[in-house]
Amino acid sequence: MALMPVEEALARLLAAAQPRGDAPWPTERVDLWEAAGRVLAAPVLARRTTPGADVSAMDGYALRAVDAAEVPATLRLIGESAAGRPFPGRVEPGTTVRIFTGAVLPEGADAIVIQEDTRREGDLVTMVEAATAGRHIRRAGGDFATGEVLLAAGQRLRPRDLALAASADVAELRVARRPRVALLSTGDELVRPGAGAGAHQVILSNVYSVGGLARAAGAEVTDLGILPDDRTATEAGIRAALDAGFDIIVTTGGASVGDHDLVAPSLVAQGVDLEIHKIALRPGKPLMFGRLACDAGGTRVLGLPGNPVSAHVCALVFLVPLIRALQGLAVPAGLPLQPAVLGADIKANDLRMDFQRAEIIGRDNGLPIVRPLPVQDSSMLSVLARADLLLVRAPQSPAARAGEPCAILPLED
Repeated sequence: MALMPVEEALARLLAAAQPRGDAPWPTERVDLWEAAGRVLAAPVLARRTTPGADVSAMDGYALRAVDAAEVPATLRLIGESAAGRPFPGRVEPGTTVRIFTGAVLPEGADAIVIQEDTRREGDLVTMVEAATAGRHIRRAGGDFATGEVLLAAGQRLRPRDLALAASADVAELRVARRPRVALLSTGDELVRPGAGAGAHQVILSNVYSVGGLARAAGAEVTDLGILPDDRTATEAGIRAALDAGFDIIVTTGGASVGDHDLVAPSLVAQGVDLEIHKIALRPGKPLMFGRLACDAGGTRVLGLPGNPVSAHVCALVFLVPLIRALQGLAVPAGLPLQPAVLGADIKANDLRMDFQRAEIIGRDNGLPIVRPLPVQDSSMLSVLARADLLLVRAPQSPAARAGEPCAILPLED
């Protein structure tokens, strides 16, 4: 069986982000307090104009600019305007009102002189800096007006977006439901951290990296535990996950073709149509993807390799964009590669796209200078943790020298 190119596999996987039939991705209303990181499913319209009136941008004195066009000019103080407590009267010729930042500009005033440019003696205030009409005034509607679209649907909400919505008097937002992701680990050798693993055992780590990537992408993640290397148990675990109605089921381990690699045949036996199996990438060739054939909702199943670096790289390349696309975020058709400069000579590549763990060693005209780490073993998490990014080599790339351009893929942070 020929290996599927990474770009083709990614395109097929993203096509599966579209629900079957006409049913859109479900949405829900959430309080602003719960909306950070969620994907907006409907535009946010301002429910008020902000500022609601002309307000002061500084502490000082509100007046008619004509009364202090030439200085010094002494005016009579008739009151004050503070935020939330506007002056109830009108600024008449020869008068001024003490005003504070955020306070409503009194009727009749068209300028503000900041307090540093004044002298006060009782109820008389002398302006030593000439007033200019409109200066230090924030005009009504200067930020936004009632009915204005402030946030468009299809964007991930940042803390500053929530502040904007709040200032527009919007207390709830309609957002895409979080994709429900289930993690199933397989392997007789696996034990939980802290369980006192023997020399023949492997401590489970993939759920933490893959689950962390999924959560950061916006998913709700459930760890369904470890399945033994037993066909009956594997099929039962997969069946239970399928029946639970998860949007994505992610398996780790058992994705290859060895005697104990039971995930692919178990998926097929439970009605999953595997359209992707074996990808031309390193690390992660055994990756597989399919959908439950009889499920109108289209439960998606992503089978990741068991080696922890392979699982993490494949989750970054395939799972993260799938989760983002399900929520309605715009996802690039290909890999979101960035330019960089090689900091070391590298050998020619073979037929698989290579994702090398690499470090940044400097800058060249603003571009990072990157160097592959000396060990690229797909089981070594210490190397992955040390890496700054992934150096991506296209299939059949020739040897390259230090100083030549290259492509990189950022890691999750």
